Amino acid sequence: MPKVKIYSTATCPYCHMEKNYLKSKGIEFEDVPVDRTPGAVEELRDKCGSMGVPCTHITKEDGSEEIILGFNKSKLDELLNIK
Repeated sequence: MPKVKIYSTATCPYCHMEKNYLKSKGIEFEDVPVDRTPGAVEELRDKCGSMGVPCTHITKEDGSEEIILGFNKSKLDELLNIK
């Protein structure tokens, strides 16, 4: 199962929509609230190359990584094999 990490903020409606969507599909993820976690802003910038949220970092079983900037349901479905 791929590892999913979502960089988010408490006030971002798209962050809430993405997390609710993944929960509804039974996908486990680590939530990193960049507005409340020391060092998370730098980690977001390093991993995602942006300050935008949500930024989803997916590490596949083969070790390869994918980044999704914004709530992109079709890309999440594709990368996480959501039906």
